[in-house]
Amino acid sequence: MRYYSLTDHSIVATFKQAALKGIAPDKGLYFPSEIPQLPASFFRDIAHKSEATIAFEVIRPFINKEIADAELYALVSDVLNFNFPLVSIEKDIYALELFHGPTLAFKDVGARFMARCLQALVKDKKEKITILVATSGDTGGAVANGFYDVEGIEVVILYPANKVSSIQEKQLTTLGKNIKAIEVEGSFDDCQAMVKRAFLDEELKQRNLTSANSINIARWLPQMFYYFLMYKELSTQDKPIVVSVPSGNFGNICAGMLAKKMGLPIAHFVAATNTNDTVPRYMQQAIYAPKQTQETISNAMDVSDPSNFIRIQELYNGDKEALEKDLDAYSFTDEQTLATIKQIYQANDYIVDPHGAVGYLGLKKYREQVQEDFIGIFLETAHPVKFPECIEGLLGVEIEVPERLAGVYQGEKQTVGIQTYQQLKDYLLECKS
Repeated sequence: MRYYSLTDHSIVATFKQAALKGIAPDKGLYFPSEIPQLPASFFRDIAHKSEATIAFEVIRPFINKEIADAELYALVSDVLNFNFPLVSIEKDIYALELFHGPTLAFKDVGARFMARCLQALVKDKKEKITILVATSGDTGGAVANGFYDVEGIEVVILYPANKVSSIQEKQLTTLGKNIKAIEVEGSFDDCQAMVKRAFLDEELKQRNLTSANSINIARWLPQMFYYFLMYKELSTQDKPIVVSVPSGNFGNICAGMLAKKMGLPIAHFVAATNTNDTVPRYMQQAIYAPKQTQETISNAMDVSDPSNFIRIQELYNGDKEALEKDLDAYSFTDEQTLATIKQIYQANDYIVDPHGAVGYLGLKKYREQVQEDFIGIFLETAHPVKFPECIEGLLGVEIEVPERLAGVYQGEKQTVGIQTYQQLKDYLLECKS
């Protein structure tokens, strides 16, 4: 297995090279040279396989023995040490809860996998690596936790000032040690643009930069795991499965669609976005035209130019008609999101976070349009406790803080504020590993 740049297919890399560099020299995202096909026996026997075995068999072809099988199996076993329950919300509609990891967000899977991969890949190297990552919400906390106190790796996290929730900010700014947080005056897209620019800056090569955003294959690929684990729970039912994914940078849904290309029996995907609706408009008008990023209550999806959508297009060889057979995309307002949070709570005594509410809305809209019978899954990507500002007053409840998050509240915020790329560059050049 090799990985090629989506900008220039002649630029190729091994898994290790792609994971350590994060992005190709020409700014392109890396993409696997082939899509492995899982045998029918894999799905026939999936109900009897362990979670670690499923994940190992799914990811192994992408690693190409650059990590030994025994080490890789132990690695995924360690990553998947928490549950991914399917919770029935109403008839034939389930929430797939992805927030039972250490930072209460779906990104724990990718961040933990990547951290352990990099440890395995650089254990014999003497020089340090700097993880440079932009976050619109949960990525920062997941990466900070996944790489915290890992020897030989420093983490620098960029986040947009005043555009993440108070708990999300605490998670990425209070750890200290090898975790550094930079508060950027601007949007997530501004943060992401700075990160991409830094990777291509010749003067920063001494920093051995790589990314832990979903643009990095070691963060993107393992997000397939919970789609397969979801299917394990549903493998005995005989209705089609439709999955609605709250989508910001489109790495999560892209991983699910890659899983489908590998043979996973998911009938259809729905990309549900907030008012940052670049992809829904593209699906309707065939014009990809990002607008100014809008701030919403589902802040992790406040992305107007999603990096991973190009990977989805590559999965379908740029054929929009073929893509439309597997994907619908809809956008929803904050008002619709809040109304849905309240409706689900009153009807089902279940609290969804704003991102999950958007996913639920996408599922319901797709059902209205197709008028077909199917099992619908929406991804609940973050614990509701992360969004007390918009949930507790709305529902008149106080969300109990899980024990593993309680300590975050006691930490002291440590950040550096910047406005320009030059300030980031100066910081990276001056900061000692």
